[in-house]
Amino acid sequence: MRLSAPIFRLKKQARALSRAEGIPLNQALDRIAQKEGFAQWSLLAAQMQLTPTAAQILAQFKPGGLVLLGGRPQQGKTTLGLSLIAEALRSGHHAAFFSLFHTLAEVEDRLLEFDINRQAVGDRVLIDTSDDISAPYISKHLARATPGTLVVIDYLQILDQRRETPDINAQVQMLKSLATETGVIIVTLSQVSRQFDPTEKTLPDLTDVHLPNPIDLSAFSQTCFLNEGVIQLGKAA
Repeated sequence: MRLSAPIFRLKKQARALSRAEGIPLNQALDRIAQKEGFAQWSLLAAQMQLTPTAAQILAQFKPGGLVLLGGRPQQGKTTLGLSLIAEALRSGHHAAFFSLFHTLAEVEDRLLEFDINRQAVGDRVLIDTSDDISAPYISKHLARATPGTLVVIDYLQILDQRRETPDINAQVQMLKSLATETGVIIVTLSQVSRQFDPTEKTLPDLTDVHLPNPIDLSAFSQTCFLNEGVIQLGKAA
């Protein structure tokens, strides 16, 4: 059954309903599920188990890998990236989130949705929202990163927005070298071209990646594309 919205949006609707009507969250979730044709939320969630969880996705990533996580706007790229960060932290690993798009407060608030309190995890997580973020900047801050650290970059197409930074293709090669040399896992969020047509295929692929400037996409070891709540992992080459 096709949902009216990705499951993360349905959860947001349920939280809003819970606050607006002063009802327990589980009741709000059930009411949202009923609108989707399920008797209760647990049945909807069970049906959606065909979609891999953050833990299952993270288990497929290998130290030293460079992963492209792509999707159209409002499809949950940032949500998935932060859920991967949360899963890594819950598993006892280190993590880093670099964002040129969100503020520090926004990232911290979003992590709270996944029951991750930045102060509680201490120095196992780095959240950086500096305007200086680029591959050289990231490489400098992660030169001594613990192998297996999960790094999420938000997002690929604006890494070279400043004139003094290297071109985007050179930065991708730097990130690949950083991952290989340190053993960290780097996930870059990526825009998908407006030409992607979900009526022609369920999910975007590498041919749909938005490329305002040339990028050698073979530098990526894995891909993860999402659309309308469906997520698929693959190999870049």
